[in-house]
Formats: sequence, C-alpha cells, structure tokens
Amino acid sequence: MDEELTAGYSEPCPRCSELLWGVTEEGHFYCKNCHNVIERTREAVELGTPGTARVSSIRKGPRVKRPDGGRQWVVCEGFQFILKAQAEALVNLGVNHKFKDMVLVRIWRLYLQRTRQAYTHTPEHTVSFRLAKSHPGLHSDSGSGLDSGSGLDSGSGLDSGSSMDLGSDLESRSRLGSEIYSCDSDTSQGSTARSAASVIELSGWSTGSVDSNDYVSRSGKKRRGQMSMRKTLALLHVALVWSRQKITLTDLLCLVEQGLVPYLHAYECFPEEMKMNNRDGLIFRVQSMPTYSMIHSESKDLIKLLQLPSFPPISLQSPLHPLNLSRRYLTELNLPDEMAKWVEFILDQADLMISKHLTVDPSYRPKPRFPHYELLAAAAIIVSMKLLFGLDDKTEWELSSKASSNKSGNVFSLRRWYRLLQSALVRGQRRRLHFKARKQWTPKKPFYFSYNEKVVALKRRRVSEQLISCFKRLASGQHSDTQSLAQRGEAGSVHFLWGQSHDADGRSMHHMTLKGGTRTIHDNLLSDKNYWHPPFMNCHRCKEHFSSLKEDVPRMFLWLLELFSFILHLKVDILFEAVVRLERKLFKIPNSRNRKKAKRLKKRRIVRRKIRSDPRSRRSRSQP
Repeated sequence: MDEELTAGYSEPCPRCSELLWGVTEEGHFYCKNCHNVIERTREAVELGTPGTARVSSIRKGPRVKRPDGGRQWVVCEGFQFILKAQAEALVNLGVNHKFKDMVLVRIWRLYLQRTRQAYTHTPEHTVSFRLAKSHPGLHSDSGSGLDSGSGLDSGSGLDSGSSMDLGSDLESRSRLGSEIYSCDSDTSQGSTARSAASVIELSGWSTGSVDSNDYVSRSGKKRRGQMSMRKTLALLHVALVWSRQKITLTDLLCLVEQGLVPYLHAYECFPEEMKMNNRDGLIFRVQSMPTYSMIHSESKDLIKLLQLPSFPPISLQSPLHPLNLSRRYLTELNLPDEMAKWVEFILDQADLMISKHLTVDPSYRPKPRFPHYELLAAAAIIVSMKLLFGLDDKTEWELSSKASSNKSGNVFSLRRWYRLLQSALVRGQRRRLHFKARKQWTPKKPFYFSYNEKVVALKRRRVSEQLISCFKRLASGQHSDTQSLAQRGEAGSVHFLWGQSHDADGRSMHHMTLKGGTRTIHDNLLSDKNYWHPPFMNCHRCKEHFSSLKEDVPRMFLWLLELFSFILHLKVDILFEAVVRLERKLFKIPNSRNRKKAKRLKKRRIVRRKIRSDPRSRRSRSQP
C-alpha cells in the first residue's frame, strides 16, 4: 500500500540516496532503508463509502494545525507519558537503563491488553484509538522486539543470574499485540463498525481526552477499577521487584515525596498538543500522597489482574533480600557490624532465609503473596536488639553501665548510642518538616472548576508568591538545615551520616564490639522467661491493638519503633505488626486464620473417619 501512496514522489532520500519511501500513521514520509522522516505529508483524505479511504493529493511541508492547537487523545496515553517520565527519573537515579525498555514497557502493554484498552480485537472503548509511535521507550515499534516473541529474556542484564522471561504466555500475547498495533484503518479485521471513517474522524483536533467519561462520572467521582495515579506507582513497584532492583517500596515513596520521581504534578510532562479539560484534571490530579499499604495492596491486585508467571527468586545475592537490607539499615543507624550475624540468626530461625518464602507467588490465594522486604529487615533488627539488650527499660541500661566501665572504650554502649541517635533523629525530623514547608504543592497549571474558584485561587497564588519572595530575602545568606540536606544530596534513602566530616551527625560506631555489652547468649534465650513480647492475640491485624498496648510496652521499644518509622517513612503501628508477625514465626504460634483452617481440616478428618467406620457405608461401597 505504501507504493500507491508514494507513487507520485520520485526524489531520493537525502541521507542514504535510496528511493524506498513509506508512510507513517501520522502521514509523514520516511525512508525504509535508514528510517529518515521528511516533512512531506499526505494533505487530504476523501471519504467515500464507510470502510474505504484513499489519498487524493500529496503536498510538501508540515501539516496545518487547527486554531485550538490540540489533538484528541485517550486517558491511557496520558498515563503512558507519566510512566515514561517516572521510569526515566528512576534510570537517572541509578536504576539499570534496561528496566524501562525490557520490564516496565512489557508489563504496561500486558495491563493494556488485560483491561482491553489495546492489543486486543475486542476493545472496551466505544471509540478507536492508536498509541503514538514517537516515543519508543513506552510505545510499540518495529525495533522493540515485542513481536519477536522474546519476552523478558535473560539477556537483559539487569542483574547477574536473573531470568527475565515472562513466559510463553506473554510471548503469545505480545505477538497478538504487535499484530493489532500495526493494523491499518483499511485492513482492520475486528469488526466492520470500526471503519476507516471513524479512525480518520478521531485523528482530528479538539481539547480534552476522548474517554474521560469512562473514568469520571457525571457527579465528578472517579470510577473504581480504572487506571489511576496510584496504579502507576504500583506498576513501578512490580517492575522493580521483578527486575530485583535495590529500590524498595519505601524508597520509591520517599523519592515521590521529594519530587525526584514525577507524581504530584506529573501531568505537566504532557505535550502541548494534549489539551486537558476539567474532567481530565479529576483523573490526573493528586490530592494526597499515597501510603505504603495503599501501593502494596494495589500491587497485589495488579499481579492478580495481569496473571504474571512466577517471579525471579529472591536469593541471597539479590539486594531485596532482608539480610542485605538489614545490613544497609544497620549502617544507616550506626549499629555495630557484628549485629549482622544475629539478624541472620533471627531470619534463619523464622525460615526467612529460604528463597521460596521471599519470592513473589502470583498463584497464592486469595491474593498473591508479596513479601514486605523492608519490614522483614527492620523487624529482624528490632528482634535481634531485644534478644541482645532486652529492651525492657531495665536490662539495657544495666548492660550499658557495664559496657561504659570497660577501659578499652571499644565496647558498644546502648546508652551512648541512644543519645547520639536521639539528637540526630530530632535534627532529621526538623529537616523533614522544613522540607515539607518549603515544598511547592500547588501546580504550575492548576485546574479551576468554576469562575469563583479561579478568582480565589489566583488571589491566593499572588499572596503566596509575595510571601515566598519575602521569606527568601530574609533567609538569604543564612545556613539552614534544608541547605545542609541539599548538600548531602537528595538521595531519598540517606537520612543520617556518620564519620568525621563537618556535616556528620556523629562519630561512627560500626567498628565497636558487642562483647561485654550484651546478654550472654545461650540456646534457651528465645523463651518467654528470657525474651519479652507483647501478648499474642487471636487476631489477623495486630496493628489494630497497638493503641491499647502502647501504654504497656517499654519506652525503649517504642522509641526504636519511632526511629525505624522515620527512616522508612512508615507508621509505627505497621512496624509493630511486622515485629509481632516475626515473633509469631519464631515462637511457632499460628495466627487466627491458620487456626480456623486447622479446625476445619480437623472436622473434615473426623467426618471422614466416621464415614469409613460406618458399616452402612462399607455395604454401599461393596454393592455394584
């Protein structure tokens, strides 16, 4: 068909001097040999009978845009631009460059197919649309390898020994997607209703997305189950875990909060021709920062929807392994390096050193098993500190006095460490409050849903800009905590610095020894007499009882939970629940769900025994 469209043009390519022209979906001429795109375009299309289209004339020069300066687009295309910007931000922060092209792109295409928005013969949209090919990072093109059936192959090189294959199921779906993607208006085979006339009609120019009514109701409420901004972070989290990158979910949320990953005003990365209306603003605007539990739950739902195969195993070499994460947290909290072996002991006793217990299992029911890697690492450190120091507001101070009496000065003292970390924690909390106060929460291109709202918002914006300029003049030349935070680098996961530098929070204690400053370790130390723990209640969520147990637990234990909640950007009750779950595994105490399941199995066994012992049942079996 390209030969018919380019029959009237006989000039060779200015780059390779070949005469082999083709026409893109946007109407531009390109060289099939070197893929050079020139400004020659198709000018007009005559519509005859429905389902037929032909080019009437060709002219040289760019297409003339309509006065409104926009084009029609769909909502999933907007989320695609946002995902592209977020992936590029992660790559700039140190994530492997193949993460975007080899993992995230394919998971996003699979999501579009599962939700029947693209790569399917029966889309749910009432209008037909096409994804632009101008961004190969998140769009299908001839060089992406999608139609080659490669999937996520092991040659992506994201980490050593990683298997990046999504399986034959994704390969077949990828081939189907590439076929549907390359389908032209005059060769569509899905249905006769999707004719070339409808495709050409949608390629016109207007403002606002085409399918915003599918995402927002007439009353202005978002419809459930549709793509949202929180799901973009869930997609990133699933892709990061699949590729076994060192960025955890708490790190991702920290980067989002600091603005290093686009989220709050991510729609500002849209091209100028993608005009947005008020209904689109309800879809893409963000009114609050997402929490850890929200994104983790969304990730589980996405894994169940996508029906992904088994994830690559989380081995000891993976940076997501709780033991490797615990070493990172021990370094940041200025704890001795010797504690790593006790954390490994706790993880081994809880059967968390086995790879199958840490790998994401999509086949687990009712929801896929998605471990909390950072919570497991933090809980293991807290339990090991309870094992070594007691943390009952009495034992740890007696051990600290014993360690302080040592003349060598190389014995770790918990009292000295507490004073050092408490002052650093206060400064870190102050820096975080100043950072939030100075953060620009209002977008550069806000949405106004009424004239009165626009007048009030513009007036507030003028006042806020004047106040900001005044505060900048007053704070000029002064060294603040936020400036010291900027000097450290907005890495997101770095909260404390230890060493001899001028901006360090204190001297390093990594080289100190634990001998002489901890309890005597023996085999029966993990018992109710030597190890205290909160009462194990017959419940599913222990964090719901944290408010009632808060007054009874020791103060040192609460302070340690607050310290980890600061570096992980989590609530204290979530960490408390993670610690209780780990202690349940150590003491071999099943939770309420396992108990109910055991009771049901026991009743079934009793019923089966009665049936087998009943002589009537034997007679009925013996009769033909």
